[in-house]
Amino acid sequence: MRENTPSERLFNGIVKENPTFVLMLGMCPTLAVTTSAINGIGMGLSTTVVLVLSNMLISMLRKIIPDSVRMPAFIVVVASFVTMVQFLLQGFVPSLYNALGIYIPLIVVNCIILGRAESYASKFPVIPSIFDGIGMGLGFTVGLTCIGIVRELVGSGKAFGAQIIPLAGEGKVGYTPITIFILAPGAFLVLACLVALQNKIKANVARKKGAAVPSKADRDEEACAACGMCGGQAKIFATGSEPDKEENIVEEKLEESKSEE
Repeated sequence: MRENTPSERLFNGIVKENPTFVLMLGMCPTLAVTTSAINGIGMGLSTTVVLVLSNMLISMLRKIIPDSVRMPAFIVVVASFVTMVQFLLQGFVPSLYNALGIYIPLIVVNCIILGRAESYASKFPVIPSIFDGIGMGLGFTVGLTCIGIVRELVGSGKAFGAQIIPLAGEGKVGYTPITIFILAPGAFLVLACLVALQNKIKANVARKKGAAVPSKADRDEEACAACGMCGGQAKIFATGSEPDKEENIVEEKLEESKSEE
């Protein structure tokens, strides 16, 4: 699959670098608003709209915005589109607006949007940036919806607000909801189980294809590169020194040992 084509960008966002299950970005709304599948879809699609529009505008202005003020400029662009989405939800879907609450304006500082603006939209043309936003937004929507369905189904026996599993009560035999799944701890449990399931499926597929299963360090490095918000500072902080400097030190020591010999 060719790089930066629309199909590659969509596949990358939905599967390869899924923001929720692979990159683990946007965890605050992921864990907070997924008490139902409807809330998950609403937050995911709202974020998708902001992602697409901000990626498009930032890509168009990538040669105009100075590097010294790129992050403030990105935040201004994202905040403008978030305000538009917030007013539209408040006017046309007030029930969803009330359910999502404070997490709608918090889209402004969502790591997914700022990360894609910094690592992709500011470096690539408009069309690939638009499809990158669509792919990442749909991947985020799929992640939130999956978590919301599981939590709603196990926690109340419902899916998208409809009663799927008959509940027990008044002498009737039925399902007894596990209410912890619609509370805060349930979000962590469901997210952990879905991430583990995805990793298991990926490992099985890789073994069948005869490919090497990526290690945790490889997955962490891939996620760090895909985010790109800190410019690699997180990796430097974790290792204690810059990779380039480490290589230079090793080379200098080898040269010194050769000269002594």
